Amino acid sequence: LLLLVAGFLLASALAVLALRWVDPWTSAVMIESRVEAWRDGNTGYRLRQRWVDSPQMSPWCARAVVAAEDQLFSEHAGFDFEAIRKAAEHNARSKRVRGASTISQQVAKNVFLWRGRSWARKGLEVWFTVLIEALWPKERILEVYLNIAEFGRGIYGVEAAAQAFWKKPARRLTRVEAATLAAVLPNPRRYRADAPSPYVQRRRDWILRQMSGIELPAATGGVPRARKAR
Repeated sequence: LLLLVAGFLLASALAVLALRWVDPWTSAVMIESRVEAWRDGNTGYRLRQRWVDSPQMSPWCARAVVAAEDQLFSEHAGFDFEAIRKAAEHNARSKRVRGASTISQQVAKNVFLWRGRSWARKGLEVWFTVLIEALWPKERILEVYLNIAEFGRGIYGVEAAAQAFWKKPARRLTRVEAATLAAVLPNPRRYRADAPSPYVQRRRDWILRQMSGIELPAATGGVPRARKAR
């Protein structure tokens, strides 16, 4: 048993280390989506995803997702404990569950894990998040996230989303379009970036206001400087 545990820890660490330089060609969530479509007999399901490096993305993409999902991204080591505390307090008194996952945690579970809620999955999410933060620079974490995040049913990554919704490459996304993509992230299978509901429009406008406080270093397009949400 100890050898099995040690083998898993070593193998997972090597896998995460390799992905610091090797672009993942798929993710656990994408595989799960394909299996769900096959199981449901959905022959029309089409998965769209195309990897693009950070310089091929509009800088508004990084600003928008950090403003929307994780404004302390450049400061924390993978976990926002204040957000976790607030989510726990909210969930204790409400039936509507609120999450507190950082971008690093979302990368961990999207690339390596399955959907759902269990203590085993949460433990693995913590482990992979620690590895990702230890072995990848923040720029790489954000680059992977922008390439694997789901922005619509079967649409993964900003390049596929830009082509699907606006018929143009991700490098040409405007500030408003990037904010609209970020606005659907809480539930991309329910909300649509190409036909935003009133809720998505309100969330987009809030993200646009937050983006004014997100700055990216010139030339690198790398780590956003974050501020707390208003």
